Amino acid sequence: MKKLLAMLMAAVMVFGMAACGGNNTANNTSGNNTTGNTTGDTTGDETTGTAGGTFTIGVIGPTTGGAAIYGNAVANAAQIAVDEINALGGEIQFNLLVADDTNDAESSVNAYNSLMDDGMQMLIGTVTTTPALSVAPLTYEDRVFTLTPSASGDDVIENNDNVFQICFTDSNQGTRSAQYIDEHFEDPQIAIIYRNDDAYSQGIRDNFYDEATARGMSIVYEGTFTEASQTDFNVQLTAAQSAGADLLFLPIYYEPASVILTQANAMGYAPTFFGVDGMDGILTVTGFDTSLAEGVYLLTPFAADAEDEATQNFVAEYQAQYTDIPNQFAADAYDAVYVLYEAIQAAGVTADMSNEELCDALIAAMADLSVVGLTSAGSEMTWDENGAVSKDPTAVVIENGAYVTP
Repeated sequence: MKKLLAMLMAAVMVFGMAACGGNNTANNTSGNNTTGNTTGDTTGDETTGTAGGTFTIGVIGPTTGGAAIYGNAVANAAQIAVDEINALGGEIQFNLLVADDTNDAESSVNAYNSLMDDGMQMLIGTVTTTPALSVAPLTYEDRVFTLTPSASGDDVIENNDNVFQICFTDSNQGTRSAQYIDEHFEDPQIAIIYRNDDAYSQGIRDNFYDEATARGMSIVYEGTFTEASQTDFNVQLTAAQSAGADLLFLPIYYEPASVILTQANAMGYAPTFFGVDGMDGILTVTGFDTSLAEGVYLLTPFAADAEDEATQNFVAEYQAQYTDIPNQFAADAYDAVYVLYEAIQAAGVTADMSNEELCDALIAAMADLSVVGLTSAGSEMTWDENGAVSKDPTAVVIENGAYVTP
């Protein structure tokens, strides 16, 4: 409700600045590739012609440390999108600043303060949930419009009218995972292993458990761990095996997941493994036998092997620049830049406005924005009054060392 009231109040200012409207299609170009994958739909009949200037966007995420695969993917993909938009030669240009937070809340606050000193006007971040819980209140106080590509905690957007998510919320991931398993597996005996000192893992577990219980699904075991104990899962795996679990739900990041798969294999335990977006990256873990990931399921909004032109062009450009296949975090960041681009067009804002003016105008624009992106499976992304995104998730399975749609 707080965010909805803010949107309505901010709309008054937007309508005073520009006549928003029409359907704006971003023709994303990279080299000779034209993706044209985002469409902003706003109220009215005319497109605004007042938006313009060079806007400074900040990105905060882990570019070093154990979660660096996420932060680097976000920074890389955001740069690709920024370069594409700048190459259009239009009135809207972007300057991208990236700050490392090592997936640590205190470091993330320091990164935020540094970016603010450098002139940040809008934030794409943070990449992970725990740092976001420290930074989001600061962006609210400073009135910095914020799009997080992948901080999925429900409380990241709670009471922060300026924060919007590109990723699914933890509640959405947990609920949709339970729905998918219920619809595609016959009477699975489910074990859950989650990290109880991590807001991301705990949040997904809670919503998965509630949905699975409501559906009458069989959860035969739950085991937990902490950051300090994520190198040995023999106790949890032995208990899950003894309980008869044939499907192991892992709402965790890829590094501990790789340890679980390795140790399960060593003890001859071979359930179906089902993860969420944090599992993306498991094929890149140094020293991990990737053959153990064969048959692993992930709930994700992005599959790099999708055959649509937008995805193929993005993957090709990402590989050309970074010699790697982009993960879902990269796709979310790419979409985030284009959502910001569409919101700026819809709001008719200019780069010489104050952060508060920009923030309020963009909040109002988000109320009516709909965007088709890489992570929306061909459907439109829209946002509710709390800032949560609505789009269709999908599941992929690892086959022959690649993500494929089952």
